[in-house]
Amino acid sequence: MGEAPVARRTSGSSAAFRVFRHLMLGIAVFLSLAPFVLMVSISLKSPGEIFAPEFSLFPQQWHAWENYALAFSKQPLLRFIFNGIFVGACIFAAQALVALPCAYALAKLRWSGRNMTFLFVLLGLLVPTQVAALPLYIGLWKLGLLDTYAAIILPSTISVFGIFLMRQFFMTVPDDLINAARLDGMGEFAIVWRIMLPTAMPALVAFGMLSLVWNWNDFFWPLLVIQTETLATPPLGVVFFHNAEAGTNYGALMAAATVVTAPLVLAFLVAQRWFIAGVTMTAVK
Repeated sequence: MGEAPVARRTSGSSAAFRVFRHLMLGIAVFLSLAPFVLMVSISLKSPGEIFAPEFSLFPQQWHAWENYALAFSKQPLLRFIFNGIFVGACIFAAQALVALPCAYALAKLRWSGRNMTFLFVLLGLLVPTQVAALPLYIGLWKLGLLDTYAAIILPSTISVFGIFLMRQFFMTVPDDLINAARLDGMGEFAIVWRIMLPTAMPALVAFGMLSLVWNWNDFFWPLLVIQTETLATPPLGVVFFHNAEAGTNYGALMAAATVVTAPLVLAFLVAQRWFIAGVTMTAVK
């Protein structure tokens, strides 16, 4: 008879924990989405309504056409978006080209110093990107590459996180698959590109999404190496917009920010299934 109260108390505790968990998740979602909702809301309002003492989420008078038209007319937003896509694609291609062979060597090959090398990879995850900014800037200046696409792309061609992520995925690939490929006469590089690459596609898509977001949103490094407006990436382009004549028009400024943010949202919605699968399959082993 004493087991029933215990079971009821356990069930009540579980229900309370689920309510608390969902409450915390709801608060986190609200805090994460609130700035974006406010950004879109302001981009639809007229200047007078933006500075009105009372706040309303939905505009009383729609001013979307004027704000978005002004955003595209005052600054080359399409050029900024093209720069973001071009730079992000080049960086990801270089990162994948380096990360896949390195991850394969760390996961599936037996060689002296492998564990120590992997330790250095883990330590590399702890180093902030700002630490190497000054020597990288001086090196690019010596090479005459400042204010070019190469100045944005070259410092990010090696991703320590990409090597770590792909290595963790390769650890889950059975050794029998690799041994069978070797028995068929395939070399190690052929195994990487013909066996491991198709197998690791979910993890590669997840890494590609993360790489695109990081490089699309990167503001610090392009601010240092880019002075020409036509080479600006999306976040830097919004700063140029703010410094322009229309920068005091917060409706147009928020319209520009919305346009810059939209490609990331669309990319995630398209690739979310592969992204979730890749993150799940690359759990630390």
